[in-house]
Amino acid sequence: MNRPLVRVTVPASTANLGPGFDAVGMAFRLYSTVEMALSETTEIVLIGEELEGLPADKGNLLYQVAAGLFEEAGLPVPELYIRAETEAPLTRGLGSSAAAIIGALVAANSLAGEPFDRERLFAIATRLEGHPDNVGASLFGGIVVATMPERDGEPIPYVRLAPPEGLHTFVIIPDYPLSTEKARNVLPAVYSKQDVIYNVGHSSLLVAALAQGRLDLLGQAMGDRLHQPYRAALVPGLREILDGAPRNGALGAALSGAGPTILCYYSTDAEREKLQAFVDSVMRKHGVSYRTMRLRPDERGAQVTISTR
Repeated sequence: MNRPLVRVTVPASTANLGPGFDAVGMAFRLYSTVEMALSETTEIVLIGEELEGLPADKGNLLYQVAAGLFEEAGLPVPELYIRAETEAPLTRGLGSSAAAIIGALVAANSLAGEPFDRERLFAIATRLEGHPDNVGASLFGGIVVATMPERDGEPIPYVRLAPPEGLHTFVIIPDYPLSTEKARNVLPAVYSKQDVIYNVGHSSLLVAALAQGRLDLLGQAMGDRLHQPYRAALVPGLREILDGAPRNGALGAALSGAGPTILCYYSTDAEREKLQAFVDSVMRKHGVSYRTMRLRPDERGAQVTISTR
């Protein structure tokens, strides 16, 4: 018997962009796919090296998220066929868990008959992820500026921005993982008034610059005092790249999410070549092996196609 097979394509994302801690995210043209169908027995197929070692049973995050959606909709939790693959490296600060959550939610919501609109899916994803930046970017595409609601159960307040024309991203991915939990544990419980004021000003300028396409302001706007200075000890070369990239071809630079990936914005090939040489020198000095990607913003967010299985 043929059953509907839902395929969801989800963009990877970066979060924070420097000062927008847990509030600003941007989607990339680097994709994960989740296929899901009702089944007689649960079967989970994970494709590719990035997903090696993850559970292929009902303990898998994709199944857990999908089962939770059916429960939230007041429906029996079915057996599911799930197939997943990703272009994005895991535990590197490119929103892999957010992409998985969005992929599973959107696919399960489709199989369940669309009980929830995308605003509600955003709220569910934010609750699961703990912050709205990555999940918002993966769901809606583009740049998403969001914050947690004042009360539980309320919609997530957010604004979606189209990425500025000419914005390219040079992504530096070290060959080691860094868990979000470890990166969060190094942050202080209390900040000085001066550091809070600094980040309020810089995050405000960042959003305004992105909204108006003022790429010339990114170098100043992406300064941060809330998380990057504390995480620098976990990411060799981060301090030098944040300080030196704007003088070596970058429009601005930041730690991507919790790291260890570092991103640098640029607009021309000449800037990228200068940036590549600078990054090579820094990472060679620290003895860190790494790879790079050149990424463009994704503006579509999670996309759904339905066929039969």
